[in-house]
Amino acid sequence: MGIERKQVNKRMSQIVTNGGVVYLAGQVALDAPGASVAEQTRGTLARIDALLAEAGTDKSKLLSANVWLSDMATFDEMNAVWDAWVAEGNPPVRACVEAKLADPAYTVEIMVTAAA
Repeated sequence: MGIERKQVNKRMSQIVTNGGVVYLAGQVALDAPGASVAEQTRGTLARIDALLAEAGTDKSKLLSANVWLSDMATFDEMNAVWDAWVAEGNPPVRACVEAKLADPAYTVEIMVTAAA
């Protein structure tokens, strides 16, 4: 099967699948700008759940995750939500770094890759 793109605009795709792997673009909690890190993390993970479902997979098949926080002091707050969300027994490899995000209203961005 070839490359399949979903939710495409001029700049990017939200979902790309190829060779049994699903790649998601970095996600933020679009419905929670300015909210707490915990609220933004919950919203971001809900978006990821929806995109994975659209691609025909789910969080139990995560392979990797990249997490960007605007302030590493919020690491524990984000992890409390992440730990409750991640599929038990199926955690992906993960990196978490501090970065200046494109929009200062967002404090968390997460990008994942999953098996189809």
